[in-house]
Amino acid sequence: MAEASARETAEDPKAWKWIIRKRVWDLMEARNFAQNPRPVHHRIPNFVGASTAAQKLGELEEFQRASCVKVNPDSPQKQVRFLTLSDGKKLLTPQPRLRTGFFSVLDPHSNTGLNPSTMLEACTSVGAAKYGRPIGLDEKIKVDLIVIGSVAVDPTTGARLGKGEGFAELEYGMLRYMGAIDDSTPVVTSVHDCQLVDDIPIDKLLIHDVPVDIICTPTRVIFTNTRIPKPQGIYWDKLSPEKLGQVRILRELKRRIEKETGHKLPTGPSEKLPPTAQRKKRR
Repeated sequence: MAEASARETAEDPKAWKWIIRKRVWDLMEARNFAQNPRPVHHRIPNFVGASTAAQKLGELEEFQRASCVKVNPDSPQKQVRFLTLSDGKKLLTPQPRLRTGFFSVLDPHSNTGLNPSTMLEACTSVGAAKYGRPIGLDEKIKVDLIVIGSVAVDPTTGARLGKGEGFAELEYGMLRYMGAIDDSTPVVTSVHDCQLVDDIPIDKLLIHDVPVDIICTPTRVIFTNTRIPKPQGIYWDKLSPEKLGQVRILRELKRRIEKETGHKLPTGPSEKLPPTAQRKKRR
């Protein structure tokens, strides 16, 4: 078994990430640490205590002083999105998997449709599209805090694993291109304590992997003091044709840069895109 695992890792440099993800997903299912949607495999897990972790995140000085917060669209961070809006802050949230667009901005001060009775709805994917204003790559916006979902995170290094689709990294890279964030922009994640791991090898992380500065769990707040460099933008030589074909806004950005520079951007190696989450069939 050990030889087979080593051979698999040698053939796929990302195999070690899937080993850690599966271990965490399996543990959360086995111990019932997950809430719906389930099963948690191939998801950012909606963990038990997500609202408590969100409250701890909302008490952070970094959150309190932020005017605009970018929050991932996954279920466990729904309460963070609600706290952002209810605190009068701008909420920047991506459309899931960037399928049909880019980001939506929800601003409680300029959108009369946002009020205490509609804010919970606005925190859902459908609600964000309904109440939010879609933005493009030319939007002049400053993001003060990034909240990112995780499957596993190392509290001693800040190394993080998402669900394997790479959208958080792409969103981060595009925000860097827009000038909306820089190295000083704090990156926070909220997870269950069982999602804290100690075996993410930082020497195997890729240049576009996003580390986290702060971890909020239902029981504690951890400042990682990460020394892992943050991505500086989109690394086109790492971006597969399959991923590029999946995200329209990326193709738009690529065409724009090539037109501006007069040079064709490189393309990364081909890849088999990871599976997406499956829902249990209703009876």
